[in-house]
Amino acid sequence: MQHAGLRERFYRRDRRSARAARRFAVGVLEQWGLAGRTEEVALCVSELVTNTLLHGVPPGRGLLLRMRYGDGVLRVEVHDSGPGRPRIREGSGDAEGGRGLPLVAALGDRWGVDPRPGAPGKAVWCEWDEAG
Repeated sequence: MQHAGLRERFYRRDRRSARAARRFAVGVLEQWGLAGRTEEVALCVSELVTNTLLHGVPPGRGLLLRMRYGDGVLRVEVHDSGPGRPRIREGSGDAEGGRGLPLVAALGDRWGVDPRPGAPGKAVWCEWDEAG
């Protein structure tokens, strides 16, 4: 049975956080009965967390992974306190980096970046309709 839910976890600025966030996301999807989305959601979580660790988390800070499910929409958000706004880079297909957000855009139904009212930084998110 699918139900509404909210789960979140804080991660330190550490290279192991992407793997830990991916495991957390897979566990949440199992709890919510959304195993049909496991691979694509886990990959998007890995990409968003990795991007945040590389570009969005100032030294000494961390990130927040938030997952929400309700009304047939699954939403994954990664919050950080760093400056800047991620965007899909135009460039050659053989570039060393820059593949994360295009992958998130391709796997999710929507993605975007929102400011964090009353707090520094931003939330980068992606959503899937009719999850599961």
